[in-house]
Amino acid sequence: MMIKQHILYHAVAFLVVAIWGSTFVFTKLLLLGGFTPAQIFTLRFIIAYVMLLVFCLWRGIRWVADTWKDELLMVGLGISGGSLYFLAENGAMNYTTTTNTSLIVCLCPLFASALIGLFYKSQRLNRTQIIGTLMAAAGVIVVVMNGHFVLHLSPIGDTLAFVACLCWAVYSLLMIPANARYDTIFVTRKVFFYGLLSMIPYFLIYPGLNTHLLVGQPAMLWNLLFLGCVASTLCFLAWNWAMKKLGAVIVTNYVYFNPVTTILFAWLILSEPITIYFLLGTVLILIGMYLSDKHS
Repeated sequence: MMIKQHILYHAVAFLVVAIWGSTFVFTKLLLLGGFTPAQIFTLRFIIAYVMLLVFCLWRGIRWVADTWKDELLMVGLGISGGSLYFLAENGAMNYTTTTNTSLIVCLCPLFASALIGLFYKSQRLNRTQIIGTLMAAAGVIVVVMNGHFVLHLSPIGDTLAFVACLCWAVYSLLMIPANARYDTIFVTRKVFFYGLLSMIPYFLIYPGLNTHLLVGQPAMLWNLLFLGCVASTLCFLAWNWAMKKLGAVIVTNYVYFNPVTTILFAWLILSEPITIYFLLGTVLILIGMYLSDKHS
């Protein structure tokens, strides 16, 4: 039974990353339809928050954390895993290449492992796990570079990508005490709430959500609903739950699969070719993930 539960936790983490890897298609269609990255993020988080709020009101809601320090912890989660992460990641692509952004952001497990290890001795990686996570990181580099080992450096864009990377590492760190004290639904609802609240300064400068673009455009509406209901609500709930069961370090390592699932969806939907570098990188990631889960 324990083995089956362990497999389930890993399967959930992989499924979430697979879904997140598919979101580039839906986001790209919305961008082509006239939405900005900030508007897409805000609309999908509004949908996710309303869904969780309705469920919590029906089940019985808890509005605030036990202490003001815990409430500040929720604020940190909303900013690091919500507004600042998405703004930094999307902003990076305005200044640097998609390859640079993808490569830097998908290496966040390295930063998360190091950061968490500084604060939690029990979650520090052993030698086998270190080798595994480095091997998985090498696999990501092979997949993303796809045989073209040329990086076009852009100080602003690459810095923003690193900010996004560090944001997700901080989010993973903060989830440890949050998961220890509160249930997954409460924490996830707070992430959406403070993620939206922290976007207010942005919209004071760049007002408007362009919701009129959805009128008479059912395909765009369905794309947005998928991002809000599935990629945000269900995936954040599942990801935070898997973190609670497996630990932040192990689950964060699944981010390494993000470029793999993205390329697979590009192959299925956009008929982009699968290269030998993709296969080699995927093998490295699989072996690395297997080793990174070895506790002894």
